[in-house]
Amino acid sequence: MPMLPVPAFAAAVLAWLAIRSASSGGRPWLTALLAACAAQSLALALAGGWGVGALRPVLPVGAAVVPPLVWITFRDAMIGRLSPRAAAPHAAAPAFALFASVFAPATVDVVTAGLFVGYGSAVLLRLRGSGNMPLARLGSGPLPTGLWQTAGWALIASALGDASIAFAHAAGRTDWAGWLTTIASCAFLLVIGLVGVQPAAAGDGADVASAEPLPEPTVEDAEIVARLDALLSREPLHLDPGLTLARLARRLHLPEKRLSAAVNRTTGANVSRHVNGWRVRHACDRLANGATATDAMLESGFNTKSNFHREFGRVTGTTPTRWRADQARTDDPAPP
Repeated sequence: MPMLPVPAFAAAVLAWLAIRSASSGGRPWLTALLAACAAQSLALALAGGWGVGALRPVLPVGAAVVPPLVWITFRDAMIGRLSPRAAAPHAAAPAFALFASVFAPATVDVVTAGLFVGYGSAVLLRLRGSGNMPLARLGSGPLPTGLWQTAGWALIASALGDASIAFAHAAGRTDWAGWLTTIASCAFLLVIGLVGVQPAAAGDGADVASAEPLPEPTVEDAEIVARLDALLSREPLHLDPGLTLARLARRLHLPEKRLSAAVNRTTGANVSRHVNGWRVRHACDRLANGATATDAMLESGFNTKSNFHREFGRVTGTTPTRWRADQARTDDPAPP
């Protein structure tokens, strides 16, 4: 009875995710990443599970397509829309892997591993230094950063997996090498695919505040924050869970970095926390009017309960339920 190899199962899952992304109007680069992961998993299944040896030389080139697509998808989702022309230089990565596989086959594994480490490190370094992710939504806390950190570390771990496979071959344990290839490749491709389809990874997170000491705010910084507060008071944009730094900056006719820096220096917090302060105050009003904690959360622009409770506690020092109980006791008339 024919059995479905593990890479074929991974290919089916990733292909379904790619089709769902395309049919639901998902980001084109995300769809391309999922499709590339599905194609690579299928190639692994055909070459390793069903003995289609002609595909083995293609595997390193197919693998080399994935790291630049991870970076491009991350860049497009969290930092700024990327046109095909702007992304074109990254085609050099699989082109170089193809060149190595044809003219220097002994180096192709090293080249591929270097691409994985390089692009994985680029994602992690961008997250580490990102005081400003303009396309990130402001309602999900650290989740988007965590998801893309997972993707960056998965790229680096895949390179380490390749090193363990090479060690198994050098030690004469080809049986180990087969299992290591299957497990490492499928695990990596599934992690990348599942990270990519998370809403938070497609622009649903918070900008990250710098841990470095902030310079003193200028008069212009204070004026910018006052304009931001006036805008939120006049137009409750903070109630939209899809609000982004880029959208706020456009409304204020400012560069994203200028707005982010002004808020950081003036308030000591990032734009996400400043906006969440407005959301918490709105949630308090809703709780005071009898709304449940869940209704208050949804009506105030928060996407997740974890972020709502964390930000509510940061602003008020208590939980929504306890805050409402305290308000009820305060509002009760004193006994005669």
